[in-house]
Amino acid sequence: VAPGLLLMTFMACASNAPSRFYVLNSLTGTGGEPEMASDKRLVTIGVESVKLTAYLDRQQIVTRVGANELHLSGVEEWAEPLGDNFTRVLMEALSILLPTDTFIILHMRGPEPVDCQVQVEVIRFDGSLGGNVSLFPRWTILGEDDKKIFLTKKSAFKEAAGGPDYKALVAAQSRTLEALSR
Repeated sequence: VAPGLLLMTFMACASNAPSRFYVLNSLTGTGGEPEMASDKRLVTIGVESVKLTAYLDRQQIVTRVGANELHLSGVEEWAEPLGDNFTRVLMEALSILLPTDTFIILHMRGPEPVDCQVQVEVIRFDGSLGGNVSLFPRWTILGEDDKKIFLTKKSAFKEAAGGPDYKALVAAQSRTLEALSR
């Protein structure tokens, strides 16, 4: 009886490991405040909420353990919904990369008038611990009326995790998002 009780106690302690929460990071640097020159017209870019493929739309961090096998972590989780985090970091990166005296980046939540819109659908965004991270997005740049498509493209980004843990995996995912932003 004692070994069984000891084993049950050990299993209960192991399953109560504290969760660790992660977020994607944006580019380093700051975008600064836009210079509001009266003779310049600012271009307003609307960024729609990023759409995730269903297997990514969850709190657990997804890793790939084989070509057709995924693993959902039990204690390694996103600190906010991944789609919201991805959208926010993309907007921050664009705000840094584009000259702030020429562009304004807005989240598309309402009827704000915009000159063009950015839509991103994430088809794959995972990797293996100690291996590579992959980001496969389909992105579109639309005109202000949602009817004129300036550009639609599928991209592929790969980055070495550089370490065997989730911290390294998420850092590599942030670098693939940076590559998409550029």
